[in-house]
Amino acid sequence: MSENGTDQDQAEGARRRQIEAVVREYQQPLLRYAARLLRNPTLAQDVVQGVFVKLVRQWQPSQCAGPALRPWLFRVTHNEAVDLIRAEEARRRLHERGAEEAAAACADAHADGAAAAERHALVLASLDALTPGERQVVLLRLQQGMSYDEIAAVTSRPRSTVGVMLHQAVRKLSEKLRGKETP
Repeated sequence: MSENGTDQDQAEGARRRQIEAVVREYQQPLLRYAARLLRNPTLAQDVVQGVFVKLVRQWQPSQCAGPALRPWLFRVTHNEAVDLIRAEEARRRLHERGAEEAAAACADAHADGAAAAERHALVLASLDALTPGERQVVLLRLQQGMSYDEIAAVTSRPRSTVGVMLHQAVRKLSEKLRGKETP
């Protein structure tokens, strides 16, 4: 092997050791920070992993961990967490809008405005009883009118799983609405 190949191997080994040292030193503080921002330790792990991926992509072989690294890591962690919060909020609003439209479509044409508004609020509140996956399949089925096969393609779940999820979701909604009905 040439000396140049050995030099590259040594430089890559040194780079890897430096990155590993940075991960050991900053992983726990970044996880705590992200978990507090997100209020979700699992999502915090995803964020911190993304931060370290960005670090690895940017780290130059001759680079050393300097005083600017710590603020950079926390800034990137913050930005990634905020981006995730915004994406989750957008998804939540999308689901709420879908639920509102589904509730409006299901409203009884002969009901007065107050009763329809109350039923609409009950349906929206009841969607919280569903898991995110159940909400997804219910909205795709009721709001978008998708078939089981189409929902299976969108969610990457088997058709039979989609059917089971819809059945469970309808049962949960029914039970929740029955418990909230006024006599």
